[in-house]
Amino acid sequence: MTKFSDLGLSQPVLQALDLKGYETPTPIQEQAIPPVLDGRDLLGIAQTGTGKTAAFMLPAIDRLRASDNNIPFKSCRMLVLAPTRELAMQIAASAKDYGALAGLKVQAIVGGTSVNKDRNKLHRGTDILIATPGRLLDLVDQKAFNLGAVEVLVLDEADQMLDLGFIHALRTINKLVPADRQTLFFSATMPKAIKELVSNYCRNPVQVSVTPESTTAERIDQYLFMVQQDEKQALLELILSGRHDIPGDLERTLIFTRTKHGADRVVKKLSQRGISANAIHGNKSQPQRQRALDEFRRGKTSVLVATDVAARGIDIPGVSHVINYELPNVPEQYVHRIGRTARAGKDGVAIAFCAEDERTYLKDIRRVTEAELDRLALPENFRAVVEGVGPTKPPPKGQTRVSRKKFKPRPAGSGKPQGDGPGKPQGKHPARKGRPGGRPGGKPGVGSRRGGRGRGQGGSGGQGNAPRSAQG
Repeated sequence: MTKFSDLGLSQPVLQALDLKGYETPTPIQEQAIPPVLDGRDLLGIAQTGTGKTAAFMLPAIDRLRASDNNIPFKSCRMLVLAPTRELAMQIAASAKDYGALAGLKVQAIVGGTSVNKDRNKLHRGTDILIATPGRLLDLVDQKAFNLGAVEVLVLDEADQMLDLGFIHALRTINKLVPADRQTLFFSATMPKAIKELVSNYCRNPVQVSVTPESTTAERIDQYLFMVQQDEKQALLELILSGRHDIPGDLERTLIFTRTKHGADRVVKKLSQRGISANAIHGNKSQPQRQRALDEFRRGKTSVLVATDVAARGIDIPGVSHVINYELPNVPEQYVHRIGRTARAGKDGVAIAFCAEDERTYLKDIRRVTEAELDRLALPENFRAVVEGVGPTKPPPKGQTRVSRKKFKPRPAGSGKPQGDGPGKPQGKHPARKGRPGGRPGGKPGVGSRRGGRGRGQGGSGGQGNAPRSAQG
């Protein structure tokens, strides 16, 4: 059996791996590390959870140590591009662990954080920078950072970057980095567009593939519910509340929707049923996203609802189930979604909800992944539950249902006085005692700074509806 010590890695890197308890490389690591150590460009195809980060970070750290170049001013020696904030932060944490004994400086910059803080921490440069493309180009445009000293360029989850519309950013970055750098591509899927992009980035790359393109993990059991769109929420609530049995033991459940508003809507309706959940998507600030992930990781909340933009950065052990509340319209995204379970050698369960108008998406997923999803039966009397006449979960203890009274117009003549009748004067500036500008007891009014009548004009008493320029 191959060990890390057999792959030619340096002693500081091997010691860092020992501290993390890693001895045996995964297949992608075993095949990728030797050619990267030799300085070759590389195209790696591997599913999520197979150890791609270590496959490029370990040999790159060794190469940076061997070249022994100084940290460049306002630049970096190794640039890793990631499609999402969560994935970038995850890679940065791994880089710090792997390079702990190599003496390399690691920084990460992502959108949704302070640009000024990023400018300050990159002012003196860094050895390894992990970045999202948008924030990186923001700093380049501000002349706060440059890419002239990059020795190693890594694109992780390159297909996701194309899906998110980063193609123009990638082309710009490709022009800014040195032509003689080493380039490493890693992705779980390899569509035609990526192969075309590789030809512009890499020079005669070594291709490493540990799984056929767009296949799903063997350790994930996949199931399917055929359910109407307006029935999905009721089915989800029955499953999460334990009133409908599904395969596997529910521990941490990750739910995917296609839209941000859809994710928020699912969370809101779950909370109304007493089921605690958080949402994570592009409209959430970085602190909000990090807080949701931390609570999910610690088990404070056992349900997390996400969009595809967040799928690539969620690397949390113990995700027992992935539920596709809405099927993705890009079949490769299905691979990335269900890859959030069955991590670190564990088994997992993936469940898809498919409505009538999603049958085309399901067909594409089956064609691309060659996966068969076992169909599950809906609960008994499910239609009655959906229509509200079946058994439903009572409100949480101490919570009562709020009755909604119909609005009735106020009878004429009741309530507070209106208009010029007696009562409180109307208008923006009612009369106040002791205030200048026409208030009773005040000093002679002074004209408005916005074109009033000038000094010496007395106030008008309590005429609250006078023009603004006539009020003092």
